Amino acid sequence: MTQEWKKAQILLESRVRCLTAESTPFWSRIGVSTNQSYSYREIDMSANFEITAEARNDTGKGASRRLRRLGQVPGIVYGAHKEPTMISLTHHEMVHALESETFYSSLLTLKLGKKKETVVLKDLQRHPAKPFILHMDFQRVQADEKIRLHVPIHFVNEDTCPGIKSGGQASHVMADVEISCLPKNLPEFIEVDMSNLEMGAVLHASELTLPEGVELAASDSGEDPIVLTIHTTHRSADEEATPEEGEAEEGGEESE
Repeated sequence: MTQEWKKAQILLESRVRCLTAESTPFWSRIGVSTNQSYSYREIDMSANFEITAEARNDTGKGASRRLRRLGQVPGIVYGAHKEPTMISLTHHEMVHALESETFYSSLLTLKLGKKKETVVLKDLQRHPAKPFILHMDFQRVQADEKIRLHVPIHFVNEDTCPGIKSGGQASHVMADVEISCLPKNLPEFIEVDMSNLEMGAVLHASELTLPEGVELAASDSGEDPIVLTIHTTHRSADEEATPEEGEAEEGGEESE
């Protein structure tokens, strides 16, 4: 088997794996299911995921394109008062890891040669039309320094929400929220209990119940964004027609 054929086979395998993966929000960029019921957890500096990377020296768009053709993802590791390191990762391994929602809000072990570092996924770039990962940014983590990270919001008890049971509907305005905390306090998600929300309820970010040691990251605009609203269902003009109006129309047709 020639070297070119091997490269083509690797690329084909990575594309097949990508096509079977779920699309993702961050959280509009990453769409893993959030319908399960969870509870908060507190984690230590030991990471739940281990990913393997290789250092790279080539930079620029041309070098990145060559890596992607070989089934690799260009990336970078920075932070913790150290120089940034350019890396490459195996595309199909990253696709598999990103299928887990907890990957986005967990401490990760990045293995680079014989060295291991604790990092978090800071940014992720996907192709706008194809199921390809274009670039990944990782931030090094130190136990005594706070980190800012987007974590998903889980909406629970929607089936028992008073506002919905009375005929309303929920609009989930935010799918994630940016928080600030020490690594040991990093939550997998923030939970919103809908069991006491009445019709007309509007929940803002400042009203979220956060785990101990976790706070909302300061917004540059200083606004308090809306997370969730419970409102009446919007009906079309045809649906809003009264029975009398419908009967009158039917009668008119019969008279003709």
